[in-house]
Amino acid sequence: MSQNQSVPTEHVRILVVDDSPPWRKWVVSFLSPLQQLQVIGEASDGLEAVQKAQVLRPDLILLDIGLPVLNGIEAARRISQVSHGSKVIFLTMESNSDVAKVALSNGALAYVLKRDAASELLPAIEAVLRGERFMSNGLRE
Repeated sequence: MSQNQSVPTEHVRILVVDDSPPWRKWVVSFLSPLQQLQVIGEASDGLEAVQKAQVLRPDLILLDIGLPVLNGIEAARRISQVSHGSKVIFLTMESNSDVAKVALSNGALAYVLKRDAASELLPAIEAVLRGERFMSNGLRE
């Protein structure tokens, strides 16, 4: 987290969900220098995401939309039923603003485009931890 922003005093436990192993690896390596952010698990499809969310009870879930077995939007719906304290941030290539609106109406607090992740993922995490919504600059009108 940036030095000028609020930093959580406790570890924030994160589940990373994406069907691309190289992308998951990038996200984990991007977050790993920040000691307060701890990746506690990974999943490669929506159903696995729901199952791991139920068992691990992460604070944050970074969730793609285009997932096999169960898409990210449906996974978010199910996660809200089995892991009430988990906050969802969609991290996706899907840049359609209508899809983003549907995603946010199904329990997610943030929507970040993968192409903007290097500059927007940390601000999105900070916003969500403060209980605020975050929308990727590429989708704002």
